[in-house]
Amino acid sequence: MAKEELGEEEAMLRGQADIWQYMFGFVDSMALKCAVELGIADIINSYGHPIALSQIASSMDSPSPDINCLSRIMRLLVRKGIFISSPHPESGDPLYGLTHSSKWLLREAELSLAPMVIMENHQWPLAPWHCLSRCVKEGGIAFEKAHGSEIWNFASANPEFNNLFNEGMACTSKITIKAILSAYKDGFQGVRSLVDVGGGTGTVVTEIVKAHPHIHGICFDLPHVVATAPKYPGVSHIGGDMFDAIPAADAIFMKWIMHDWSDEDCVKILKNCRKAIPEKNGKVIIVDVVLQPDGEGLFDNTGLVLDLVMVAHTSGGKERTEVEWKKILEEGGFSRYKIIKIPALQSIIEAYPV
Repeated sequence: MAKEELGEEEAMLRGQADIWQYMFGFVDSMALKCAVELGIADIINSYGHPIALSQIASSMDSPSPDINCLSRIMRLLVRKGIFISSPHPESGDPLYGLTHSSKWLLREAELSLAPMVIMENHQWPLAPWHCLSRCVKEGGIAFEKAHGSEIWNFASANPEFNNLFNEGMACTSKITIKAILSAYKDGFQGVRSLVDVGGGTGTVVTEIVKAHPHIHGICFDLPHVVATAPKYPGVSHIGGDMFDAIPAADAIFMKWIMHDWSDEDCVKILKNCRKAIPEKNGKVIIVDVVLQPDGEGLFDNTGLVLDLVMVAHTSGGKERTEVEWKKILEEGGFSRYKIIKIPALQSIIEAYPV
């Protein structure tokens, strides 16, 4: 067989392997969800060293766990680098330990992605993904096609989903705020009042106020969201609609808010931000992805994935390149901006009216 034919045959075989891998990509996330639900990382962590499969099984809240099923799930998660496996020095049986990845699955850890894994892999958020082709053919909103209402109305009417969503957002907020506070220390200098627009239950603004006690924090979100928010020192909770008006402050803070909305809606939000801050020294602090479609950075691929999450879960939301950010900022009344890299999935976009 000619060398060219062998090359083509090998390329086609690799292509087939890729499709098999992507076809069953959901299995990785389901195995990850299973590990969180069973508390596998927490069980291993409680021992303080790698442990046997029987020890994992006996520590579960189950009278008769299926060890064969568990071993097959762990085999895949070891292959994916979520856990590590090494032979017992005497018996040779595998001992399972934590990796830097599985440490993010610890449910009681200060920083954990476990609630986000549970939320994103729940049947409600998964259902809209089956509507992507309909969105291409017909337009419209995937979440509404799957559930009969947009995500925010669905959350308002469904307390279980509302709690699931808020817990997922709160865990990512803790991770992001740590990155913000380490890399944006000077950004809060001179800010006496700060409104966290779409602040959920107040996780982020509370941490900002703790680190910068001179700031009065305002957590601003929809009434049904702030209704479940606990009280924090130095933080007020205000219910309202950011499309109507935003409480006045020296600075407006928005983490993972703008990507939920279309360009037109973002411009409306920015214009309301513009009205809420002082002409001089006022600013908007946006924490969001700056998309790098051809980038090789640690989170650049995840940025493209999140862009499709916006298609599945929002009403016109999108991740944006710097060019796209510049356009909506200018239309919203912010003539200057700068992008500040932080050790996180998102960046800080600091925008000023003059």
